[in-house]
Amino acid sequence: MRQRKKFDTKVADGDMTAMIDMVFQLIIFFMVLINFSQDDQNDKIKLPSSELAKPADAPLTFPIVLHLDSTGTIYIGSELATVESIAPLLRTEIQLLVSRNQSAKDANIVIRGHKNTPGGMVQDLIKKCQELGFEKFVLRVREEV
Repeated sequence: MRQRKKFDTKVADGDMTAMIDMVFQLIIFFMVLINFSQDDQNDKIKLPSSELAKPADAPLTFPIVLHLDSTGTIYIGSELATVESIAPLLRTEIQLLVSRNQSAKDANIVIRGHKNTPGGMVQDLIKKCQELGFEKFVLRVREEV
C-alpha cells in the first residue's frame, strides 16, 4: 500500500512592519500638505472680485474671521449675529485674547463680506468693532486673474 506524504500547510506570515511604516509616512505627508486656509471660509459668502487684491505678506496674528452676508447676518464660527448683536461674541474673543496676555488691539478682524453686501453695512460692522477696542481690519476679496 502506498502511503501519502503529508505536507505541512503553514500559512505564510509576511512582515507588515514596512507596509505600516509606509502608511504612516503617507498620512504625515498629506497632513503637511493639507490647506488649512479653507477652514475660515463660508460657502454662503461669495466674495467680490478686485483687480487690486494681493495676497497677504505674512500670516495674520490672532485673526477673528467675520463672514457678513448680503442680508446683514454675521457668521463668527458657528454663531450667528447681526451688527447690533455682535458685541457679546466679540467680548468673548476679547476674553480669550486677555487669557493669552493680549488685547483687542493685537487681534486682526478679517471681514469676508458677500459681494452684494452694502458698503454701509461693512462700515457699521467696523465701527462696532472699533467701539470694543479692535484696531486692525482686513477686508477679503477674490483676486481677479
